[in-house]
Amino acid sequence: MSRSVLDVRVTPTSTITGVVGDLRTSFRNGRTRPLQWRTAQLDALAGLLVQHEQRFLDALTSDLGKPAVEAYLGEVGFVLGEIGLARAQLAQWMAPEVVPMPPEQFGPGRSEILREPYGVVLVIGPWNYPFQLVLLPLIGALAAGNTVVVKPSELAPASSEVLAELLPRYLDGVAVVQGGAEQTTALLAEQFDYIFYTGGGRVGRVVMEAAATHLTPVTLELGGKSPAIVLGDADLDVTAHRLAMGKFFNAGQTCIAPDYVLVDRTVEAELVDRLNAAITQFYGDDPYRSADYGRIVDDRHLARLAGLLASGEVVTGGIVEVPDRYVSPTILRHVAVDSPAMQDEIFGPILPIIPVDGLDAAIDFVNGRDKPLALYVFGEDPKACEEVLARTSSGGACVNGAITHITNPFLPFGGVGASGTGSYHGRATFETFSHRRSVMWRSTEVDPPTQYPPYPPLAALKHALGAPSA
Repeated sequence: MSRSVLDVRVTPTSTITGVVGDLRTSFRNGRTRPLQWRTAQLDALAGLLVQHEQRFLDALTSDLGKPAVEAYLGEVGFVLGEIGLARAQLAQWMAPEVVPMPPEQFGPGRSEILREPYGVVLVIGPWNYPFQLVLLPLIGALAAGNTVVVKPSELAPASSEVLAELLPRYLDGVAVVQGGAEQTTALLAEQFDYIFYTGGGRVGRVVMEAAATHLTPVTLELGGKSPAIVLGDADLDVTAHRLAMGKFFNAGQTCIAPDYVLVDRTVEAELVDRLNAAITQFYGDDPYRSADYGRIVDDRHLARLAGLLASGEVVTGGIVEVPDRYVSPTILRHVAVDSPAMQDEIFGPILPIIPVDGLDAAIDFVNGRDKPLALYVFGEDPKACEEVLARTSSGGACVNGAITHITNPFLPFGGVGASGTGSYHGRATFETFSHRRSVMWRSTEVDPPTQYPPYPPLAALKHALGAPSA
């Protein structure tokens, strides 16, 4: 199942300036601003997904070995749900937001906030969810009235090909650029009105640096080592099931997957036993043969993950099959905090278990590292769980769950610090791609002379405004 990035069709860099220019012309003629245009794009995108569902599922199997259920839940179905919400709420989101007028404005009028599109936006997607993490930003960009350049990941070539073929066919104001670093570099040299990037922190810094050249606003959806804290009173059966599901969904290639577990030392052994049992329950005695377990995206990431197995004692798993890009669901114990597995985001099906001496030790461990994209705490005492939330910082969090907080479109999703900047999902995606334009309307029917020079005495003015006296 090995592939190279050469399998993906490449857009000539010489055409990129023209692509961006055409989209800018399309935006400037005003065609993208009406509600009717925006809803038509959302309807067309939904129709595309429904009509070509099998092509999407087949591409995900080719790129990542995704089981059909995981592919539908995490990609196609997820996107359809967001389209439905945007379609139902868009008119309300677009409506002017009327805000109060202060009394010192000397006469009647009104103040409002208008959501207006930025213009031509760039969406750079990753390989781990090659449809969801491109199409969710695209939904918000189109709903906000922008034209869009989509850059899918070359590491998911089958998915990239589907997007390149279908998006321009079904959607107006959308272009797809395929390729690798050369195409991304050429895109970043262009002047966009907004850039939305999902991926690793190293490239995220490159994106932000390029955007700074044109003072272009950006959203960076990055990642990091998202911890799970298991308190001594946690329901270990439920905890193990939810940790295993969150970790091994998409073979661990999820930016908010639990990266490591900080468990109260008194229940470490029992938790490990329950995790082993959950893996067997989910994937059978031989996960390699399970129809519900995915594969690693390419040989480079496979080799990287294989190198992390020496970071601790393999309790379960630890099997690597190179030809099929397979790494078994793996639990590690006795993992040193300075080992390779604890340095960078694992982004694969390897879960280190680290015992700690109570709540304070777990919180100190988390706070000693970069702010993560997600944080999970498992326990039955609400006050203890609230204390974890109060004393730590993360992009998002879930109590007694893992990764499921992203399924609520009314919860903005994004990072903080090294895990990213900005947020999206649901209305937040529309807001991300909309400029909040402040507008004041003033009446000409009343024009008090006191607002013009010569000014009245300051004391009289302060009295009229109700300002406090010294």
